[in-house]
Amino acid sequence: MRLLSLFIATLIFSLSANIVAASPVDTYEFDDEVTKIRFQALSKELRCPKCQNQNLADSNSPIAADLRRELYELLQQGKADSEIVDFMVDRYGEFVLYRPRVSELTYVLWFGPAVLILLGIIIVIVIVRRKPVDKKNLSLSSEQQEKLKNLTNDK
Repeated sequence: MRLLSLFIATLIFSLSANIVAASPVDTYEFDDEVTKIRFQALSKELRCPKCQNQNLADSNSPIAADLRRELYELLQQGKADSEIVDFMVDRYGEFVLYRPRVSELTYVLWFGPAVLILLGIIIVIVIVRRKPVDKKNLSLSSEQQEKLKNLTNDK
């Protein structure tokens, strides 16, 4: 009984800790609706440097909270979206963008899949064309033709 009580208390504590930790709440007041929409769009476009697969809006890490605050301050200063993105890239690198810019460093990322698909199609075409077609095996022997004729006549 004592062990069961301890287990239930541990379970309740861990669940309540997860609920509290999983709900980042930043309350920022904006001068207009456009700035608020820009904040939401940019926070969804920029990636959390710590979490790697979460954007700033979804992440509850301390660095994401700092970046959201920085984003808010930059918007309040009247910075353009491109200026804010450039600032974040200068500070954290291209990794902070979900859609990295096309540059010499990201050519493989942008064009690699298309090149691989094209290469695969070429390889399939070459293999199919090289395979010799044996016309002798394509036709039915007289015995096979007779069996086929008997099968179709039975119906």
